[in-house]
Amino acid sequence: MQSSQRSLSLETIKRGLLAGIDVTWQLSRIIIPIYFIVTFLKHTPVLNLLSGLFSPLMRIFGLPGKAAIVLVLGNVVNLYAAIGAMVSLSLTLKEITILAIMLSFCHSLPVETALAKKIGLSAVNVIAVRATLAIVSGIAFNLIL
Repeated sequence: MQSSQRSLSLETIKRGLLAGIDVTWQLSRIIIPIYFIVTFLKHTPVLNLLSGLFSPLMRIFGLPGKAAIVLVLGNVVNLYAAIGAMVSLSLTLKEITILAIMLSFCHSLPVETALAKKIGLSAVNVIAVRATLAIVSGIAFNLIL
């Protein structure tokens, strides 16, 4: 009995370790390239241009203009792309919190909207509700925090 429990435990640990390595690899394939791309953009005029363009809008949420990149990547690609961008930008804890809350309501729009359509929901309504929740929560948490 002892040896079967040990082998079961070792087998469980082995499977868990391999699954953890696989998940780490999958996430790294998204986060690391985005991190390097955004870091590269920080050293070019592109990020400053985008930041200046989106600054007035992002100010409503208490965010710098450069945070627009995080929201766009989170909404168009996925949350892990947003995390990669967030890590490479110098954001305060308040800004990170506001972005995380906004993205919790509204992320991966192309994929999740397609899934919503498959179950019979209106794509326009799904996007409108999720975007509205993100906007309202961003404004609210900017005032609260």
